[in-house]
Amino acid sequence: MAEKYISKSSAIAARLLGDEMMIMSAVDSTFFTLDEVATVIWQAADGRTPLSQIAHKICQEFDVKQEQAESDAEQFVDELARHGILLVSDVPCPPK
Repeated sequence: MAEKYISKSSAIAARLLGDEMMIMSAVDSTFFTLDEVATVIWQAADGRTPLSQIAHKICQEFDVKQEQAESDAEQFVDELARHGILLVSDVPCPPK
């Protein structure tokens, strides 16, 4: 699997409520409620951390194998990218 780097779009509204993240796309008003695992991915989406490293963090916090965590994370990222909520790159983003 080629490495992916993810970052948050600026065209969103997001709020953490308890252990869940609420996200709405300003582009198409799509609304997502993220569970604890998806929230870990969202919070780590800095554009510089490889998705495989984020999946490893999921393995440490939850009882899941690396392959499953990577597969599920990639599927989740692809879904949010289709809505313009996450941006995906094959190279790290430069620091802000």
